[in-house]
Amino acid sequence: MIGERTANDDMSGHPARRIAVIGSSGSGKSTMAKAIGHALGLPVVELDAINWQAGWRDLNTDDPEEFVRRVTAAIAAPEWVCDGNYGRVAPHIIRRATDVIWLDYGRPLIMSRVIRRSLARSLTRREVWPNTGNVEYWRNWLGKEHPVWWAWSTFARLRQRYEESFAGPALAHVTLHRLRRPRAARTLLDQLRSERA
Repeated sequence: MIGERTANDDMSGHPARRIAVIGSSGSGKSTMAKAIGHALGLPVVELDAINWQAGWRDLNTDDPEEFVRRVTAAIAAPEWVCDGNYGRVAPHIIRRATDVIWLDYGRPLIMSRVIRRSLARSLTRREVWPNTGNVEYWRNWLGKEHPVWWAWSTFARLRQRYEESFAGPALAHVTLHRLRRPRAARTLLDQLRSERA
């Protein structure tokens, strides 16, 4: 019936949105997801916050079944915005997503952002995720898992993976947004906000 709300609509009658934000480490996925969540009133699912436990314990590696369980529970909600690149849970997220936003910025911008972020975290010793006690230390900069080195070493591989995914049938059911510049992200955010209004 016309005007009847379906299972894919939120309580206000708007089409339900489940938005996955992807991109290289340092691209601004979490910032974008939080901005969308705030603008549209959507819960934000931050995969890093689910994965990283106290003492930098990596749930994705140490207890993958529990990681998948927690992520699957979080994205069972009718609406959400989710940020992260974990291959183990990507199929679950994409299967339910209505939109995928790829922050496909150039390597110079990515590196400047991730270096500034890590510098700020190392200087302030600010807890990265609440109630974990996890902070960045200067000594960690030398490790290959540090965000700066991780962003540099995975940049090309991740871009290729996403290009192949975008070209394949797995994303045929979602609205794809490949954003090349931060200005495009701001424009999309305004567009999403106006659509919801």
